[in-house]
Amino acid sequence: MVDDTWSGALHRLWQAASRAEEVAALADDVYAPLLATPGVHLVVGTRWDEQHVLRYMRGLSAGSDTPVIVATTRSMPGAAVREPGGEPVVTRSAVEGLDDSVWPEAEFLRQAPGVSVVACTFRLDQRGWAALALAVDGRADLSVVENRLTQAVDVIVACHTGILQRGREARRASDDALLAEASLQMDSSLDVEDTLRRVARIAVPAVADGALVHLLRGEGPEFVAATHVAVQQQRALEEAGRHDPWLAALLARRGEDEDTVFLSGAALEGSPFAEAVGADGGAAVGADGANGTAADARPAGDGPHPTVVSISTLRARGRVVGSITFVYQRPEARLPDSAFLRSLATRAALAIDNALLYELRRTAVLSLQEHLLPSQLPESVQWDLSASYAVGDPMLDVGGDFYDAVPRPDGSIALLIGDVCGRGAEAAALTGLARHTLRTLLEEGTDPGTALSRLNRALRQERATRFLTAVVATLTPRPDGTALLSTCSAGHPPPLVLRGDGTVSEVLSGGLLLGVLDDVSYESHEELIAPDDTLVLFTDGLTESREASGAFFESVLPARLSALRGSGAAHIAESLAQQAETFRDSGQDDIALLVARWTGVPPGAGLLPHDPRIEQAALR
Repeated sequence: MVDDTWSGALHRLWQAASRAEEVAALADDVYAPLLATPGVHLVVGTRWDEQHVLRYMRGLSAGSDTPVIVATTRSMPGAAVREPGGEPVVTRSAVEGLDDSVWPEAEFLRQAPGVSVVACTFRLDQRGWAALALAVDGRADLSVVENRLTQAVDVIVACHTGILQRGREARRASDDALLAEASLQMDSSLDVEDTLRRVARIAVPAVADGALVHLLRGEGPEFVAATHVAVQQQRALEEAGRHDPWLAALLARRGEDEDTVFLSGAALEGSPFAEAVGADGGAAVGADGANGTAADARPAGDGPHPTVVSISTLRARGRVVGSITFVYQRPEARLPDSAFLRSLATRAALAIDNALLYELRRTAVLSLQEHLLPSQLPESVQWDLSASYAVGDPMLDVGGDFYDAVPRPDGSIALLIGDVCGRGAEAAALTGLARHTLRTLLEEGTDPGTALSRLNRALRQERATRFLTAVVATLTPRPDGTALLSTCSAGHPPPLVLRGDGTVSEVLSGGLLLGVLDDVSYESHEELIAPDDTLVLFTDGLTESREASGAFFESVLPARLSALRGSGAAHIAESLAQQAETFRDSGQDDIALLVARWTGVPPGAGLLPHDPRIEQAALR
């Protein structure tokens, strides 16, 4: 015969188990139907941890609606004899024979009018177990009681397993989201120091309470970044990361070990984290945390000290780039697993390695760019020369902009500036060819038009696949203190002349691009410039810098240049380059400027006072 009352209660229990977020929420659904079983007078549930510490006890008597709940941390080594193995264990005992050192429930069970106890102990997970004990009298059918008790335990175990599974799935989803966000954050910068700071910050407090990042240098681990949820502890972490010998020795010993290691308790003795270790100590735990617990490293006091330390090697592209150390002051259940830390370390290592490679490439490109430009400009009492070069390409291919200043046999000076189409190795090769060809010809006294024609012929003979633009301007001193400006252009943006009174004019220029046709001739344009006049040559990276509204820097360049009247060549070159970069919202071309202020007299005799208010007014 089917017991409809118990069947309905068991069905409702399974439904409640599927919705429960914690096992304790099932108590009412479990206790009530068990108490409705004939002969059952009392139900007592207990919860134990793996150290045989009683954490929780709940008792409910038949006819009562109010349970007695005891939350405790009572250590009971004697309860070890009751700890189940893999399967639930059902026992029958006389109430009089219960040992209080084994049965904390005895104080409740003896108060019931029952004569015996039917109990079931069962394992919830690796961290603890539980028990349900029923006080029954002689009217009870013990086989029925045992059957119902084991069925209720099956529901509890399944509920707990489901809760753990849902928790793991939620944590896995959270971890995946965190890893995705970490990748985005770390990959959003190619600056080494910024990337390292992002690596430390991204994990705190989501993963750990503190983080230390070390970069592997030739001399060994080098501290680069630290962060902590508490400012005071962050300072301590930074100090430990920089100077602590225990940590330095540990990181050096780790070498190329790929496994994440967790340390707690005695394993932290002598470390900057030792103050967090309790008097009973602990041991180093493995990657899965099986040989130790966060409780081992729980601080003796109540201060916010780290309790567990994990160290992960940062490896990218087959080489170790550093290590990341996390410190935790949280329950063991909230410690990340080693698989997650390995994934985070891999992503961090790739971001750091990318930043390092970018920095190496940037250094190499800037070095090559410097070798394509003159190491210094000639000096003379008759002119004030300066130049500026700003790399605009974030991918750091070598640009094709170049400039030079060449003293000539007749006492004049030739200023040249050019721009090879495109970037990269081929552009760099043409840049070197163009600058050195023009420089050699102009040093020999060749006139600018002929020099440009011969460069064009050399490019055609070399079958160059790229064209370039250039302009050559010569300044020839005259007895009256002025200078003859002769300009010859090959498709390059026209130079500007800033007069001493602040007016700005454009030098007439024209001419075909270099490297397009075989036979091309170039004509010169001549005009006079007076002392305190300034000639400004530039590449199109300056004029084509574009702000968000769509306007080009070319539209404001005359006013910006006029505002710089009275300034030296160096200030003009640097200021215009900086203004263009600030102005620019789009465009990645390099910016080259060559500025020559004609003095006509020794330095200091004719320089007009620089008024910064005029410059600031133009910027507005």
